[in-house]
Amino acid sequence: MTRQRVVITGIGGVTPLANDIQTTWKKLLAGESGIAPITLFDASAFDSRIAGEVKNFTPETYMTPKQTRHMDRFTQFAVASAKMLLDDSGYTITEQNAFDTGVILGIGLGGLHTLETWHAKLLSAGPNKISPFMIPMLISNMGPGQISIFTGAKGANIVTTTACASALHALGTAYSEILLGRATAIITGGVEATVTPLGVAGFTALKALSTHYNDDPTHASRPFDAKRDGFVIGEGAGLLLLETLSSAQARGAKIYAEVVGYGASGDAHHMTAPRADGEGMARAMANSLREAQVDASAIGHINAHATSTMLNDATETTAIKAIFGQHAKNVKISATKSMTGHLLGAAGGIEAIFTALALHEEMLPGTINMENPDPSCDLDYITNGSEHVACEYAMCNSFGFGGTNASVIFRKWQG
Repeated sequence: MTRQRVVITGIGGVTPLANDIQTTWKKLLAGESGIAPITLFDASAFDSRIAGEVKNFTPETYMTPKQTRHMDRFTQFAVASAKMLLDDSGYTITEQNAFDTGVILGIGLGGLHTLETWHAKLLSAGPNKISPFMIPMLISNMGPGQISIFTGAKGANIVTTTACASALHALGTAYSEILLGRATAIITGGVEATVTPLGVAGFTALKALSTHYNDDPTHASRPFDAKRDGFVIGEGAGLLLLETLSSAQARGAKIYAEVVGYGASGDAHHMTAPRADGEGMARAMANSLREAQVDASAIGHINAHATSTMLNDATETTAIKAIFGQHAKNVKISATKSMTGHLLGAAGGIEAIFTALALHEEMLPGTINMENPDPSCDLDYITNGSEHVACEYAMCNSFGFGGTNASVIFRKWQG
């Protein structure tokens, strides 16, 4: 097979900062936080009562009221983001290219809203009151499935579920499919909507969520800070259109960046904790560098996984040092979860968009709330606001429970 070059020609999404990418990006560069008290349910009895919610989202802007009733919130996010992505890209799905256009999304948990609603109905009214739409609404592959139905994309239709690495694994899979000539274009990225009683209670029980900043939510997500006490759960979607370079050039498409490397690995260590030496994380980064055929010294920027948990941030720092050596001190690192919270299965999608935009616009987002530097986290985390820096290569990292790791490398598009 002829090895294809793969570029990003469209972006779309909804985030805790805004219901479109352009506004999200402006707020991110301005250092704004999208974290606030939970409004989607009564969280007054919960130890963690804050989240990065998508605010004022109106699904009827993108679909009929009947269609919204037959979709979980995560699927509504997916369809809306796909429509924004296609508008942004100018890519039209036709009878001629439908079979060469796929949808590969990362989704960590799927339809918790639906599951909780109908479980309550089961307990209160019995099994005969369960909706026939319950299963189709809650299964995670309905995200790419509904995008396919709405857009007509008939190529590979897949969901990857690898916890918080889901979206970046989806992007890597989509990249690989195009690289091998199996598709011309793929809608990829991630989506998640698990700000629900069960979702928040479950992560709180794991001692994973921040509980010390309920009265000061915008300061709760503080990656690499010595006073970090857990991540802030978030929701939303970040989708990208990956396309062959030849297809993009033939239609005169705008190109945000080129995808040049993908690496994945497993820790083989623990259900929820990373290896203390960062070996698995480091191997994913090394694999992406090998795929991209570039030395670590070529990377100018990293959008770190940086969840604001004690274990992750220190371990990721250790892993970066292991791979980058002395150059680690020169790499500009962004921890954008400080502003969006942790979008779980969608995190790698929105953060891949941020990484591509950082290259495209030569603006690197800052990291907010790093007020008390952790001595074990001693790299350049861009703590004084966004910076105007031109880089040729940038890396995006995502790591998940089960010891699953992903890294993707992007190259600035220079025409």
